Amino acid sequence: MRFQTLQFFSALLLAITFSACGQENKPVTQPKKQVAKPDMKDWNNSIPGNFAEKSTYHFDSTMLDAFLKNYPKYESYAGDMRKFYRGRGFTYAWFDKDGMIEQAGNLRNRIDHMDDEGLNSTVPYHAQLDSVIGSLDESAAGKPDLTPELMLTASYFAFAKIVWGGMDASVSKSMDWYLPRKKVSYANALDSLLKAPVGELKNSEPVYRQYEMLRTYLKRYRSLDSMKNWEPIKMDKKAYKPGDNSPVITAIRKRLYLLGDFAGDTASAVYSADMNDAVKACQHRLGLTEDGVIGNGMISELNITPQKRITQIMVNMERARWVPIPDPEQDYLVVNIPDYRLFVYQKDSLVWSCNVVVGKAMNKTVIFSGDVKYVVFSPYWNVPPSIVRKEVVPGMARNKNYIASHNMEITGRLGGLPVVRQKPGPNNSLGKVKFLFPNSYNIYLHDSPAKSLFNETTRAFSHGCIRVQEPEKLANFLLRNDSSWTPEKINAAMNAGKEQYVTLKKTVPVYIGYFTAFVDSKGKINFRKDIYSKDASLAKALMEN
Repeated sequence: MRFQTLQFFSALLLAITFSACGQENKPVTQPKKQVAKPDMKDWNNSIPGNFAEKSTYHFDSTMLDAFLKNYPKYESYAGDMRKFYRGRGFTYAWFDKDGMIEQAGNLRNRIDHMDDEGLNSTVPYHAQLDSVIGSLDESAAGKPDLTPELMLTASYFAFAKIVWGGMDASVSKSMDWYLPRKKVSYANALDSLLKAPVGELKNSEPVYRQYEMLRTYLKRYRSLDSMKNWEPIKMDKKAYKPGDNSPVITAIRKRLYLLGDFAGDTASAVYSADMNDAVKACQHRLGLTEDGVIGNGMISELNITPQKRITQIMVNMERARWVPIPDPEQDYLVVNIPDYRLFVYQKDSLVWSCNVVVGKAMNKTVIFSGDVKYVVFSPYWNVPPSIVRKEVVPGMARNKNYIASHNMEITGRLGGLPVVRQKPGPNNSLGKVKFLFPNSYNIYLHDSPAKSLFNETTRAFSHGCIRVQEPEKLANFLLRNDSSWTPEKINAAMNAGKEQYVTLKKTVPVYIGYFTAFVDSKGKINFRKDIYSKDASLAKALMEN
């Protein structure tokens, strides 16, 4: 799942007060035909691609200033336009000797269908652009009018920043999104596309590829919404299991068919084996226990209307616009908080994933990124002051042996509170290993003695840090290129009972994100609970934008 790469997500711009785990961190040949608007099957193609090579059609640079004076709403894209045209010697990009190139039509169609991008907004002078392009005299000989050329370029940059760049960074910050926003020079992107050798043009967009996959499902759910027949399924018993017979089973079959989970008989009232497979597939997509039992939880999810899912998809498309693109040649880790999963990538390919436990609603895990620098075996746990105040001190008041019974020790006093740490050992709250990526939030990955929690469907139990189900596997992955650390030595260090810091030879980026809708490695749309209640405020901002 690239989440899936998640080409997710390093310095953070804000610091917040957070009660966490409290650990100190040490050319393509151009088409010759005139196409004002290509077939609908082509309009969804990526905008980058077939631009006219430098031609004999030049214009004076002062004409760009005059254009911007006539179209002041394009002024915010003036720098990009100047850089783009300066790089190509102020020659036309959207017209060659045969007229307007095909990609201009693709751009117009993408602009005409901005709603398919999950947006309510459009580019400046949209109507004027259609009018200018529509009035082109394709039979006229000689140099084309400069106005449509410059309007197309300005509209390109406007489209790029709106659709690929997303809302202003102040919006993402207000949503507690502290992952660094991706930085893309769209002028450089255009220039590089023009200079690329024939056959090497990349038909991809400068945006996290989850965006493109979510866009596909946005269309599907709009199609479902147009049916206007999403009546709630009402249960006539507590739960349904294979072999059960009920009219409700028929309704569930139809719903699973519409959602793409089931391709069998939709008229049967029997919970059959093939339906059981479909139910489990659906449960997987919805983050439910994959037991084949249809209970209230699953019915509630099936009853969520396509319109609400459309909003959920749009919200996560916007988040995908914000995500930075990691180096595809580098190892990196991704945590999706609502999915309670850690994904481990090697050179942009998913190697493995496992369950994680994240922060409770009152101790939210922060959405940000860092670089794993240390692996710490048999760690101490430096208990954060907030936990000392709320849990340790009251425990000491109730039980004079509280410190000893929890394998803790007091190392001093600070601000009237004892400074407490828990010694290494099998019952240490951090388990047998932790993974540090220095940050101002005191967030890190670690083992846990509470193994049973990894089997829960909802796994928001921590004070903010991220507990990893397979910590030894992660340690082996991070140290696999260090010949001094064999699997046997790693296992021994985890059980030594003596703290040992290991500095990675090369840091590994970790991206902690928040996606309640995403497409998995099988191409299936997944939905998750909005555990930190973040979707509604972003949906409102999108509607108002």
